[in-house]
Amino acid sequence: MSYAKEMLETYQPALNVDAGTLAAAIDATTDCAQACIADTDADLGEQELAEMVRCIRLCLDCADICTATVGVISRPTDYDAGVSKPLLEACVAICRSCGDECERHARMHEHCRVCAAACRRCEQACRELLQSFE
Repeated sequence: MSYAKEMLETYQPALNVDAGTLAAAIDATTDCAQACIADTDADLGEQELAEMVRCIRLCLDCADICTATVGVISRPTDYDAGVSKPLLEACVAICRSCGDECERHARMHEHCRVCAAACRRCEQACRELLQSFE
């Protein structure tokens, strides 16, 4: 269960973005960071570790960017678009790259399939939040 939407609905005065769109982005970035951390751990246990190096690096970058992004967008009452937008754009970019790499391994490794799906969901949710800021 996520508390993002419930917490956002307690904000007074009202937010300047749709609470549902923002909550979806908060949930997706949190889930993506967790999936990337778990995928990194699973990748490190694979027999052909050398083949997983790029995936590991992208997952680590993705987890860090998602964590930073969720921290900023979770404080939306007086957001600074000069900070929020570049973070969301970076999140979209790393989720796309990480998702692409994880998809390359998805047939062989179920954990990569799950991580790729989390990356795609996060990429989409961050795009939708970016559109709502315009």
